Amino acid sequence: MQEDIAPSRPPLTLIASGHEWLARSFESVLGPNGYAVLRAYTGHQAIEHARNAQPDAIVLDVSLTDIDGIEVCRTLRADPQIAPGTPIFLTTAGPASRQARLEALRAGAWEFFGLPLDAEELLLKLGSYVTAKIDADRAREESLLDQLTGFYNVRGLLRRVRELGSDAFRYRRALACIVLSPETEPETTGAEATGEKKSAPPPVGRLAKILKETCRASDAIGRLGQNEFVVIAPNTDPRGALNLAQRLSNAAESIGASAEPGQAAPVKLRAGLFAVPDFKEASIQPVDMLVRATMALRRSQAEPTADRIRAFDIQGPVSLS
Repeated sequence: MQEDIAPSRPPLTLIASGHEWLARSFESVLGPNGYAVLRAYTGHQAIEHARNAQPDAIVLDVSLTDIDGIEVCRTLRADPQIAPGTPIFLTTAGPASRQARLEALRAGAWEFFGLPLDAEELLLKLGSYVTAKIDADRAREESLLDQLTGFYNVRGLLRRVRELGSDAFRYRRALACIVLSPETEPETTGAEATGEKKSAPPPVGRLAKILKETCRASDAIGRLGQNEFVVIAPNTDPRGALNLAQRLSNAAESIGASAEPGQAAPVKLRAGLFAVPDFKEASIQPVDMLVRATMALRRSQAEPTADRIRAFDIQGPVSLS
């Protein structure tokens, strides 16, 4: 048998099967060898657990009751929330035929196991795959870019704002920071009374597309959270920052407004901004710009009936007109 693997935390394996005996056969092998196990009993549950728990490996029974295991595998492989290096194993309650193995591989599975289970083979393969997956996760965390959008992540954004701040300080240039987030509340005040549902945030890809098409090549774009983005705009004074925030807001609404009936609704953005005409004279740290712009956004979010763009150095709302 393979020696117990010992990363900084126990590797988590999601096992999805409606057959208790099949799930327990895997659990009895994995548990004593250093793996934590999370159970799912249906395909829908497997997809939900995979997105929420971010397991290090996934074992899917091909005969799940609601969704075929092959289809669940395809869904997970296409899901941007699931790391592409996550190994997915498919299993069946019986010998694995060549046709079944090929179908599993085409769906994105790394292995296809039939019964009886070869515990030693399972542990050797799983140990190698999980080690590679954890190493890839660690490399992404230490990188400067957000995997989903290609924008700067928080680490990269902090480095870039320091670089742009240093340049603005040296040449006494303007510098602006804008923090953006989509509306999540309906505009109508009677929504709760009429039972109208709150609007959900748009997909990250739509927001990323708006930023890529509207911002300048010199602007540094970062992703702070699930649906919160930052634009660091060099050579941009307070008026220019307001104009950029307005352009982003208009672009977001126009993309949705041009969609076909029944497609995505217009994206309404809230924004907080902070900008200085001379960064050296402002005498602040580059990171302070990000903090102040975020505070301005929070003020806008706290007053949903007010204008959606606010500047940190203006106590009242900034007019969109």
